[in-house]
Amino acid sequence: MVKYFVNEADIKSTWDHVFSAFWQRYPNPFSTHVLTEDVVFREVTADHRLFSRRLLTKTNRLPRWAERIFPANLSRSVYIVEDSIVDPTNRSMMTFTWNLNHTTLMTVEERCVFQENRDQPSWTWLRREAWISSGVFGFSRPIQEFGLARFKSNQVKAMKGLEYALSNLHGDALQWLRKDTAKDASEKAKETAMAATEKAKNLASAATPQKSQQYV
Repeated sequence: MVKYFVNEADIKSTWDHVFSAFWQRYPNPFSTHVLTEDVVFREVTADHRLFSRRLLTKTNRLPRWAERIFPANLSRSVYIVEDSIVDPTNRSMMTFTWNLNHTTLMTVEERCVFQENRDQPSWTWLRREAWISSGVFGFSRPIQEFGLARFKSNQVKAMKGLEYALSNLHGDALQWLRKDTAKDASEKAKETAMAATEKAKNLASAATPQKSQQYV
């Protein structure tokens, strides 16, 4: 059984800007788990499309329950291959990534399509898909659930990293980062306040004396 994830979003920047920012998104404050990136191969095809293959190294921190199962000498780095095809004529870019090591433990394949929004040419449409599988007998389901949860978290960071790179192109990365940090702090404050209110309600309910029942 393979876990599947799909998400679509509109990036409020032109395809040209998104294309440029894509190659400049590392390093950024939201992707500190990305350690290295290297271009392995690049060529322009006969139909004027740009094909690139890159190798990325990322950290691979295991959850605590997995550390009890898998050997302590298991590599904490994961090597990712990223293939991309840029079609400037149709103003689209497709990327496909997959991990080279730890494939028995988990395989994560991701495909992204960046396309100029036909209804709103100043925006870019993004479709992100992922397939997560595990070959560990007896533990494949929890491993896939963990992989899906981590992928969802990382794709949020990836979007923030791309937005940061876009703002960097316009020279206002610091201002954008301050706004994003303030937004996150505000959201966390709201979550904390809601949790505190709910807890107070529960405590008040528990402290309310119950009416004694009378029997005739």
